[in-house]
Amino acid sequence: MGFLSKLFGKHEEEKAAAAPQVSVQEAAAQNSIPPEKVGLDGKFDESGLAKRVAKALDDANISDHVGLWVAQTGSVVVLKYNPDAEGVLAQAKQVATSVEGATDVQTVPNT
Repeated sequence: MGFLSKLFGKHEEEKAAAAPQVSVQEAAAQNSIPPEKVGLDGKFDESGLAKRVAKALDDANISDHVGLWVAQTGSVVVLKYNPDAEGVLAQAKQVATSVEGATDVQTVPNT
C-alpha cells in the first residue's frame, strides 16, 4: 500500500493505474477547471492536486510507513507530519513542489 491508497483508498490507486499520463495544463484547459482540481484521470476532482502528490510520493518510493499526510488548500500542498516522518520530509517537499499545479508546499507538524 502506498500513500495514494492509504490516504484516498484503493479505488484511487486503481484509477491511477488505469489512467494514461495526464497533462494537467491541457486537462485544465479542455475541461475549464483550475489545475489544482485536475484528478488522476484528467477530470475534475476536488482533491486532485493532493492525490497527484500522493501518487508522486509513491512513484518516488518514499515510505508510507511514517506519519505523513497530504492535503491541499487551493493550489497549496499541505504536508502534515509526525516526528517519525522528519527524515523524509525534505524529499517529500521536493517531490510535492514538482507536481504540476502546486504553487507552494507547506509543512505542518501534527500536534
